[in-house]
Amino acid sequence: MEINKKQSTSELTGIELELKKSIQELMDFKFALDESSIVAITDSRGKITYVNDQFIKISKYPKDDLIGEDHRILNSDLHSKDFFKQMWKTISTGKVWKGEIRNRAKDGTYYWVDTTIVPFLDDSGKPYQYLAIRHEITERKRVEQQLQKMMTTIIDVQEEERKRLSRNLHDGIGQNLYSHLITINRLLSEIDHPLLDQMQQEATQVIEEIRDISWELRPSVLDDLGLVPAVRSFLSRFSENYHIDVYFDCMLSCRLDISIEITIYRIIQEALTNIRKYADVIEAAVTIREDEQRVRVMIEDKGKGFEPGTGSRGVGLFSMDERARAVGGDLTINSSPGKGTRVILEVPATMNMKAEK
Repeated sequence: MEINKKQSTSELTGIELELKKSIQELMDFKFALDESSIVAITDSRGKITYVNDQFIKISKYPKDDLIGEDHRILNSDLHSKDFFKQMWKTISTGKVWKGEIRNRAKDGTYYWVDTTIVPFLDDSGKPYQYLAIRHEITERKRVEQQLQKMMTTIIDVQEEERKRLSRNLHDGIGQNLYSHLITINRLLSEIDHPLLDQMQQEATQVIEEIRDISWELRPSVLDDLGLVPAVRSFLSRFSENYHIDVYFDCMLSCRLDISIEITIYRIIQEALTNIRKYADVIEAAVTIREDEQRVRVMIEDKGKGFEPGTGSRGVGLFSMDERARAVGGDLTINSSPGKGTRVILEVPATMNMKAEK
């Protein structure tokens, strides 16, 4: 009996030591997490049950103002209801959610946090509480916004320069060459000489090349008549030059803001250039649709395709992505080898009152 008592005491002491060790490890983990991260715990309904000192510091709310509230107390009104709806749909089904959120502190200032929300599940697999771990990224977002503003300015300057050069080529050099062609034609009506025939052919060819360069730089129809006539004209020239039939389906009720029209036109232009170079097809499709808030553009082919994420991004893809972001849009590229490529652009439907033709 004495031996059994000693064994039981020894076993109990061992368990106590292991328990103390585990508790100490948990305390160490909590200390490390509290020192490095903004932490909050909510119940299954989203009510805040715990916040650490980092949370209190960045939100500038006293602890008593936060406990029992939900995170709507920090809502900055930047994100849509659908944004948070999708977030709750993810975590309520037991999945981890990650994303960037802009919050508003008690004094009205804004701050950004990179957020990970982890559901804690009960025996039935349903969340009974959520752990949110955040890291402040306000400065990073500020730098990103500055860079985006700079990129937008660069794109605008490029487009203005393209417009200026296009007008100069068309109205300056182009018109002068056309005057010379008229003079050559008048000489041909009076003098029959092979050199005049050659001059006529060369002048006609140069005029066509000047028109093509002017069009590539910035088609005047885009500024004068709008996106749809410009795209139709571009597709006609594209099909004629490269023997690729492009199906065009468009439903736009109004002229868009010129910056958005230019973005859509350039992305269609770049996407079709990529199709011409790499897809190895004789057909493609361009579709434009609008709703109350967004315009959706899709450029699609059934060609070679490629594996997304492999290799380096080309200048064309980078340019399309930057143009989309410059007007607050999103660009998605879906592709797989042997199944073609689909480029999808979604931009805000900021419209003026001028009707589209």
